[in-house]
Amino acid sequence: MRPVERQPVVRLDRVSMRFGPDHANGLPPVLDQVSLRVGPGEFVALVGASGCGKSTLLSIIAGLEPPTGGRVEVAGSGAALMFQEPALYPWLTAGRNIELALRLRGVLRKERRAQAEQLLAMVRLDGAARKRVHELSGGMRQRVALARALAQDRSVLLMDEPFGALDAITRDVLHEELTRVWQETGVSIVFVTHNVREAVRLGERVLLMSSRPGRIVREWQVQIGGPRRIESPAVAKLSMEITDRLREEIRRHARD
Repeated sequence: MRPVERQPVVRLDRVSMRFGPDHANGLPPVLDQVSLRVGPGEFVALVGASGCGKSTLLSIIAGLEPPTGGRVEVAGSGAALMFQEPALYPWLTAGRNIELALRLRGVLRKERRAQAEQLLAMVRLDGAARKRVHELSGGMRQRVALARALAQDRSVLLMDEPFGALDAITRDVLHEELTRVWQETGVSIVFVTHNVREAVRLGERVLLMSSRPGRIVREWQVQIGGPRRIESPAVAKLSMEITDRLREEIRRHARD
């Protein structure tokens, strides 16, 4: 008996993006004919050189920018988006920042506080609901931002280099936390990073994007058993393979 195929929660068909009219600057498109499928509960990492269109691709999936060509489908009510900067409201407490997302989702006022506290507990910030933003470390702020994104109750979470500004130890801790939250919630994640080891540490699949025009040029299935650590030999080996291919793309772009 054949297994039942699950419908993707993100589907991109030949998506292209160009800023300004073609004749205005003569520059290549930012994205060119990008096709992508993300399954339910899947963790996909995107890597590529600066300016290759990774963040633009996330903005298109999130519905913030319409593509100039192709088709985009996202299951349910769309995707939640988390940036490198937490973008928390400094005049609100951690709990109130999350309650605001719940309010926008239509959660009743009498239920918002309890749900915010549950989300903070999920990201291991029990008891931090009344703390102001300035009382939180960088890692704690990103945990609040993650809880706020989860408060939107979307089936897809888009993450644009959320740990890029953190120190190595804090980043490593948050890798473990994000993996746990992903497994507990079953949310599908599309994670953009410049850090190839981070991509291999977290993702089930790693996709490499070419420099402009941005295309998906290579895919790796990450088949590393057991709990992954960023310094483990298996992670390092695959990271080196992906980095070598990334360097080829950068050199190719420099010659064009």
